[in-house]
Amino acid sequence: MPEANAAIARHLRIHGRVQGVYYRQSMIEAARSLGVRGWVRNRSDGSVEALAAGPAPAVQALIDWARAGPPAARVERVDVQEADAAQLSGLPAGFGRRETL
Repeated sequence: MPEANAAIARHLRIHGRVQGVYYRQSMIEAARSLGVRGWVRNRSDGSVEALAAGPAPAVQALIDWARAGPPAARVERVDVQEADAAQLSGLPAGFGRRETL
């Protein structure tokens, strides 16, 4: 069994009404309050993508937050995958926004 505070990294794709509803900024604020590193960005298909890394409980708390999002969002689903080493290269010290892809 992994240690409770072991560092993990997860790649998220959030689907639903998640653009134009303050989703990215709200996620940045939630991640920073949890001490999670990574980034968030809009995707041209209307979804939001994020990479979150940090202690397992903090990353899980951010995933739980992502399933609800800010009040104006309507999250249909959140796809979560383990992040690979290539995704973690150049990860910022904090949590920020990236350009739409």
